[in-house]
Amino acid sequence: MKLDNITLSVIQAGLQQVCDEMDLSFSRSAFSPVISEANDRSNGIYSAYDGTLISQGLNGLPVFVGTMQYSTSEIIKLIKNNLLEAPEDGDIYIVNDPYLGGTHLMDVRFAKPVFIKGKIHSWLSNTGHWPDIGGSVPGGFSASANSVEQEGLRLPPVKLFKKGKLDKEIYSIICSNIRVAEQRIGDVKAQEAALLVGEDRLCVLIKKFGYNTLNEAIKKLYKSASKQMKSYIKTIPDGIYKSKTIVDSDGVVNEPLEIVLKLNKKNDQIVFDFSSSSKPCIGPMNSVFATTLSSVYLAIRHIFPEVPISGGAFVPLKVERPLNTFLDARYPRPVSGCAAEVSQRIAEAVFMALVDVLPERVTAAPAGTSGNFALGGNDLRTGKDFVMYQLSGGGYGGNVNNDGISNGCSTIGISKAPPVEIMEQKFPVLYHHYSLHKNSAGPGKYRGGYGLDYEIEILSKEATASFVMDHGLTGPPGAKGGLDGGKNKVRVKKQNSKIHIPEHLSKEQDIHLKKGDKIHVSTPGGGGFGKACERDPELVLKDVLQEKYNIQQARDIYLVIIDKKMNIDWKKTFEVRKNKKN
Repeated sequence: MKLDNITLSVIQAGLQQVCDEMDLSFSRSAFSPVISEANDRSNGIYSAYDGTLISQGLNGLPVFVGTMQYSTSEIIKLIKNNLLEAPEDGDIYIVNDPYLGGTHLMDVRFAKPVFIKGKIHSWLSNTGHWPDIGGSVPGGFSASANSVEQEGLRLPPVKLFKKGKLDKEIYSIICSNIRVAEQRIGDVKAQEAALLVGEDRLCVLIKKFGYNTLNEAIKKLYKSASKQMKSYIKTIPDGIYKSKTIVDSDGVVNEPLEIVLKLNKKNDQIVFDFSSSSKPCIGPMNSVFATTLSSVYLAIRHIFPEVPISGGAFVPLKVERPLNTFLDARYPRPVSGCAAEVSQRIAEAVFMALVDVLPERVTAAPAGTSGNFALGGNDLRTGKDFVMYQLSGGGYGGNVNNDGISNGCSTIGISKAPPVEIMEQKFPVLYHHYSLHKNSAGPGKYRGGYGLDYEIEILSKEATASFVMDHGLTGPPGAKGGLDGGKNKVRVKKQNSKIHIPEHLSKEQDIHLKKGDKIHVSTPGGGGFGKACERDPELVLKDVLQEKYNIQQARDIYLVIIDKKMNIDWKKTFEVRKNKKN
């Protein structure tokens, strides 16, 4: 078959469809709400030669775009070096080792080779967030861990399925080291099913177009993605751009960690240098290099979303390994906060470095935290133990034309908070309210979006809570004169009316709760874009009418005078703004 442009486009769409169907199958089959409802998962197709990304689902978590390529590559290297048993048809490897291309331990990867006529054509891989992987606290988010062993069970690549059959001995070892083990079979089978669906659909594609034609198309799509990314990079003026963001603390030492970026753009390539960032930290906010890489990749994909998801798109992006920093964690550094929190600070650093030269494409900083909240205990309704994991949305940053989205999913993914009704049905909790976080939007010509505000009451006799969040010390930065978004807030309300605020603001573990105690979380809003005094007064009035601001705030923040009848006093507004400029 002749490989013309139309055929190439059809094959590209077909590969994408394979991944999308894997994503859909995974979510619909999984038992855990964090996967079935929140979609904290991803699927992809990878090169048989070196694990390079061929295609990934559009609805998969962006942060996995680089880490799954990295981990698949590591598996292939181990096999080639005879350090890992070679695969046979039907084998599926399981791995969550963060130092082999992983993220935190809760993100469990499956990898399956696709055999065509006895030869590996490609690899299929997926990642799913398991609600618990053992460790010192339910849910795995140990805010004060000082070694990876405290965070849970670390799995090197090992065959969980051999010739299509589950290895019950390995599975029992896993289940013996995690909480609520009886529920994991649902997620394991869902991950397996997604790969089997992908294998079936990929084989149909190969049969339709032919083995050689499909392989030639994959090569051309790789080169095309690289060429497209280079063309977009060329639109950035040559130069060195710098930025600095901070992580509140590592959860152990209550001092900020700095992410310092020097971005060197020359011709059609960008070099990212994080070497001046903080040293490796004691607590769990270290990032493995695979996650650091992936954070850069996803940030650039946010800026240039037109470029197809392919390993070729990463070719012009060179990330220098930040040796001896907390962005290049080595064993046994703890890493539970790397995927959901540090990754977003890295992306934020990329946005801040480029917003001045690409204002049409880059927004002010988004909320930048996944709001990781884990709760464990015994459910009085069933008599069984439970582990609940809650992630939260936040505000997006304002941009050159629009306000930021409120309660949007995190920078690193498409994960959404599971519905309140599902959480109340599955876990012994009661949501007292679930609303927007008032006054959290960063003011600007185009303001940021609002964060989320929710309160949960504990219905079990006792429970243990843990938090690993960020942006509690400073809000997401504004851009082009815009102000910062609201900070993350965590409050534990005891029945004795005492309110406990974590020492590290949004990080703490082993908070002992009793029935009737409440958890109150307010997530950050996005940063504002442009000066607040340049905001259209009509937009300010609209926000006041929607009770997002009051009349006094409209005057103090935006210099817009609104009378008690909710009319803009244009003359006074003009005078106040004119005096401000002078």
